[in-house]
Amino acid sequence: MNKGDVLQRAKTAYAAGARKAGQALAKMGLVGDTPPERDRRLRHWAYSLTRVHDSLAIAELDVPWWTYRAVDVVDAWLSARARPIRVFEYGSGASTLWLARRADEVYSVEHHRGFGDYIAPMLAAQGNIDFRIVEPVKTTRPAVPSAKEGHSGLDFTDYVGAIEGTEGLFDLVVIDGRAREACLRAALPRVAPDGIIVFDNSRRARYEAAIRAASVHERRLPGLTPTLPYPEQTSVLTRTS
Repeated sequence: MNKGDVLQRAKTAYAAGARKAGQALAKMGLVGDTPPERDRRLRHWAYSLTRVHDSLAIAELDVPWWTYRAVDVVDAWLSARARPIRVFEYGSGASTLWLARRADEVYSVEHHRGFGDYIAPMLAAQGNIDFRIVEPVKTTRPAVPSAKEGHSGLDFTDYVGAIEGTEGLFDLVVIDGRAREACLRAALPRVAPDGIIVFDNSRRARYEAAIRAASVHERRLPGLTPTLPYPEQTSVLTRTS
């Protein structure tokens, strides 16, 4: 069994255990039948454990899969932003639905065919989401690789370049998919001068290096994340040039 298989089994076991724990908490009356408001942070997080690794179920909590601090910051920023608001997103899921409720146009690209087909009907029902599945190309010499376990021999050139398929600047770009270092380079010239980039899981070493190399100011927002039993970090980036 390779490392990728071990990690996948661990994630599956965690998801099953978290759901069972959530069901037990519900039976004891410690978690209600409906999600608490997001400002009741610990209760909301505990409730979210019953929705682990289920993007559509997480979407019912009205949160993207970022840290709660990042959710609060971006929600406030979007509320204060002049309309119309245009968003581009690398990596689809609960965040896509959350953004569609707060922006006028959401362009989202997903690399995984199975997950994309699963979530596409829900996204299509929103009316303001332009959703594309752009799978990586198998090759022995990928021009734009991904360092994620199990993704060797895949070229994400078309996925990263999907942002070029739309015209104009974006108020917000979300980077939460594959080949994030390349996505950041592609996104920078397409973000409005006063726009922002949300970069998830930003404490990983390769992402830290990519952010340091970019012409951006980074606001790190570590802390609790819906469904996760450990703290994470999401960063909000603004252009410096």
